[in-house]
Amino acid sequence: MPVEAALLDVDGTLVDTNYQHALAWYRAFRRHGTTLPIWRIHRAIGMGGDQLVPALVGEKTDREQGDEIRDTRDEIYRELIDEVEPLHGSHELIAELKERGLRVVLASSSPQGELDHYLDLLDARELADAWTTKDDVEKTKPAPDLVRAAMDKADTDKVVMIGDTRWDVEAAAQAGVETVAVMSGGWSKKELLDAGAVIVFESVDELRQRLHWTPLG
Repeated sequence: MPVEAALLDVDGTLVDTNYQHALAWYRAFRRHGTTLPIWRIHRAIGMGGDQLVPALVGEKTDREQGDEIRDTRDEIYRELIDEVEPLHGSHELIAELKERGLRVVLASSSPQGELDHYLDLLDARELADAWTTKDDVEKTKPAPDLVRAAMDKADTDKVVMIGDTRWDVEAAAQAGVETVAVMSGGWSKKELLDAGAVIVFESVDELRQRLHWTPLG
């Protein structure tokens, strides 16, 4: 089936945010009385806050403190966001996908303010055809809502996802979409392939160089 659009995860795939997110969540949990090993938090990055909090501390704590923890995380992350940089080749990847005649949708569940910052970092406002934010989804990854919302924005179901975590791959699979993965989120090639990615690259630059190997090529 010919591919008509690319759905690009943003955090960890196009912009180097995963470790700032892990630190923000660590500090937020700690401020509310729970200290977690950062490696455990890192393994959950890629989920949205609605999924991450109960996954890490259980449904009871989520009911009792989840909203406060999420609000604190947002506050702390705003202090870290200026440290975020685009991953090398990300702007060029969007441009090259467009040159191939594909529609490009940035599939993000970030708040609008965070996504605005990333759009500026990527110089992507005039390149991308559309993007999503947390307002477009009821449940975040690994639920398929985000992928389906991005497909709606692309106005086609002939799409491929590009992501960096197991949660991207699982969310896409639930929506019937294949994922091309990059390792910039800290997940290994084997882990991403085992999760169901069709092909895995070390970086966005390697993906660009070997785009013809992928369903997007």
